[in-house]
Amino acid sequence: MDASNVIKNKPHKTQQQKTERRLSVWLMLPSMILLLMFFLTPMILTVVFSLTNLSLTGEAASSLHFIGFQNYLQMFKDPALATSIWNTIVFVLFSAVIGQCFFGFLIAFMMRGKNKTFRRIIGLIIIAAWVTPEVVVGFCWVAFLGDNGTLNMLAHNLLGMKPVAWLYTFPMVSIIIANVWRGTAFSMMVFQTALDDIPQEVEEAAVMDGATRWQLVTRITIPMVKGTIATNIMLVTLQTLGVFSLIYTMTGGGPENATSTLPVFMYKQAFVSYQLGYGTAISLVLLLIGALASLLYMKILKVKI
Repeated sequence: MDASNVIKNKPHKTQQQKTERRLSVWLMLPSMILLLMFFLTPMILTVVFSLTNLSLTGEAASSLHFIGFQNYLQMFKDPALATSIWNTIVFVLFSAVIGQCFFGFLIAFMMRGKNKTFRRIIGLIIIAAWVTPEVVVGFCWVAFLGDNGTLNMLAHNLLGMKPVAWLYTFPMVSIIIANVWRGTAFSMMVFQTALDDIPQEVEEAAVMDGATRWQLVTRITIPMVKGTIATNIMLVTLQTLGVFSLIYTMTGGGPENATSTLPVFMYKQAFVSYQLGYGTAISLVLLLIGALASLLYMKILKVKI
């Protein structure tokens, strides 16, 4: 093809590219409209309502007023906020970062190389807990840990122990165990996929070089899936930040705010005390914590924004 033909075809290609770009914009327009309607609009309204005296009862319910940052000033003066933030950190750290990731990796590692039928049966049993609604899981654990629950019955009949009010004496431990039991399946599936992708030749070579089982795990297996571990921690952290039904069903945030995480604290202020403006301000604090956690994980994972 001579130079004249190249010059003649170049404008045609440029025009075709412009047409394709216009078409792609039109095809993306419905998605952008839906995103605006169901994501950006609620976000904007949440910020607006947090600056008002919006309420479900009383004088404020009939006359909405702009009060500026009064809800935020009230919130940061409330000692219950600090308690809720601390409870949220403890709950997320032990139930998501430590509990779900550790047991998810352990189960996936133990199932590695096992018979397919065995893996399917164990996987279905664990996944059954994950797909069960939080409210149902909460009621199940209340029945297990209650004063007259299964655990106390077994402890009394087998060991002669006196009944223990687990949900009152160890409330945070109780909800952490319940959330780990429910959420471990997600981490297990993530790690199972990552472990199956590790070439067997690498591990076989390490064994031939004299590597022990512990060295094989710490120096070969974990380094090769460390990206998956970091990504999974980010996902389960963000998921656990929003856990509400499980905690509210088991303890209601009690006793004496001992298990009142930010979602529970927000719900009580918005729908128990009927202060919707105050509740939306608390929800923005929860959103900010989630955003900061996401930015931290993305920096660790070296993800470009």
